[in-house]
Amino acid sequence: MKLLQIALWSAGIAGVLAGAQASAAEILVADDIATSTTWTADNVYNLQKQIFVLPGATLTVSAGTLVRSTAGVGGSLAVCRGARIYVNGTKDKPVVMTSSADTLTAWHEGANEWGNLTIMGNALISGSHYQGVAQTYQDGATAPVHTNTKLPDGLNKRQMEGLVAAFPGDPKVLYGGADDDDDSGSITYVSIRYGGKVLGLNNELNGLALGGVGRETDIHHVEIMNGVDDGIEIWGGTVNLKYVSIWNVGDDSFDIDQGWRGKAQFGLIVQGYSADAPQGSGVGDNCFETDGAEDSDAQPVTTATFYNFTVVGQPIDADHGTAWRDNARVQYRNCIFMELGERLVGFDNSDGDGGSGYGYNGTLSWAETWRTDYTHTSPVNAGNWTPGAFNDPARMYTVQTSGKLAEITDSVFYDNRHAQAYTEAIARGVLAATAHNVIAATRPIQGLTRGAQVTRGGKRMLPVTFLNPCAAGEALVSVGKAPDDGFFTPVAYRGAFSPHYNWLEGWTAVDAYGMTDTSMNGASPVAGLTSDLNGDSAVDHEDALIFMNHWHLGK
Repeated sequence: MKLLQIALWSAGIAGVLAGAQASAAEILVADDIATSTTWTADNVYNLQKQIFVLPGATLTVSAGTLVRSTAGVGGSLAVCRGARIYVNGTKDKPVVMTSSADTLTAWHEGANEWGNLTIMGNALISGSHYQGVAQTYQDGATAPVHTNTKLPDGLNKRQMEGLVAAFPGDPKVLYGGADDDDDSGSITYVSIRYGGKVLGLNNELNGLALGGVGRETDIHHVEIMNGVDDGIEIWGGTVNLKYVSIWNVGDDSFDIDQGWRGKAQFGLIVQGYSADAPQGSGVGDNCFETDGAEDSDAQPVTTATFYNFTVVGQPIDADHGTAWRDNARVQYRNCIFMELGERLVGFDNSDGDGGSGYGYNGTLSWAETWRTDYTHTSPVNAGNWTPGAFNDPARMYTVQTSGKLAEITDSVFYDNRHAQAYTEAIARGVLAATAHNVIAATRPIQGLTRGAQVTRGGKRMLPVTFLNPCAAGEALVSVGKAPDDGFFTPVAYRGAFSPHYNWLEGWTAVDAYGMTDTSMNGASPVAGLTSDLNGDSAVDHEDALIFMNHWHLGK
């Protein structure tokens, strides 16, 4: 009865929001944003084409605002280097970016209905070549053409995937620079749905695209629902992300390239499909796809840390839980990987666009990367710097603070049935006792319902129709926890959710569409708290503070 009441309440709230937005005035947005502008919740903003927030301008999107594009028109939003965006959604008044085909109350199979949100910044990237061809760019109308190098000289820039075909040579679509502390604004409580405009082969818009975005940009509580291409793709930069939900995207859920050096915590990935199209263009591919640099001996190289992700795969026809390419160095800790279609660790080596893979030109081999301490930085193509400069390795590589350069530790694996699900993982020591990983006999989340098998893009899919992602079983307690470093929240459970609080409530399409259970949340943030969240063998005031942190961020 309580679940029914919660579902009716959620549907009622969604209906009220849909009704309020239906009565709002519609503003047709047809011009780039050249001066600072605020969009407010009493209007609906309909993107009529690719809209750019131009350098020097700031776009502020107020809580509760609906931004959409008429399905098929192809409107989209991009923030240029030197511009800023502030998406100021809240738990109860999220910002929704979607197409006119979205009822706001029910899921539908669809993607490519509009574009996406793209942010381009001035942080370091590696972008020396693509498909074996040296990359050049024109940085402004009178600037000379510059050819990228493998050095972290701060001069490398790239044209944004998905925009370069429509705006070739236009400096508005460039990202990259020398400022890892670059600030492109903040994105909070936003739901991005049914996007991913296709412009050509390997030239598609993702749900959220982040190119050269710096660490002073604040991103948390972001949802991607459906999409033609990747859910979140990051090219270089140092931006950090917290509380992300990625469902039913048509390619990789979380894709990294060109030397991203960032952190992420509390993430949910649910694989599925958005359209009846080939895998990679409508049917989910890898859960995580991590490319290191272009080429693999270039700097900076991807060096990242993920804590507390819950990954729900497609058990029949999907690809890897984690795919590794071109010298990527990534740590996954306190995570859940369940019902994957293929390998937990997929050694792709190179990404097929001209990169040379692990071990090239004196870089660490694949096996060495898993055995080498996080303190190692490669001297290959390091360039010249003075101590403290932007390209000093001590400044470029600050995210990893313990362990090995590549690792999956203190995590739960469940019902990964592929014949080679753990083959490469075993070879890399993932199932060694010292890694503190567990192959669980029981489901590590509290609830999962799949629909009937369907075929999309020639792949057999079992869509997730309902999910209670809160921790259960082996996920209730972890051996270690994230460092208390000002970004990470140290919690002593595995996966993205404590057993007591579902942070999808209120602001996500998942909740509005009735696809998740939030009945455990309650009116009081500490009511019924019984778990030791900080790992000190007691349920006390500190656990309440951790839980309050989750609850407060959700308000």
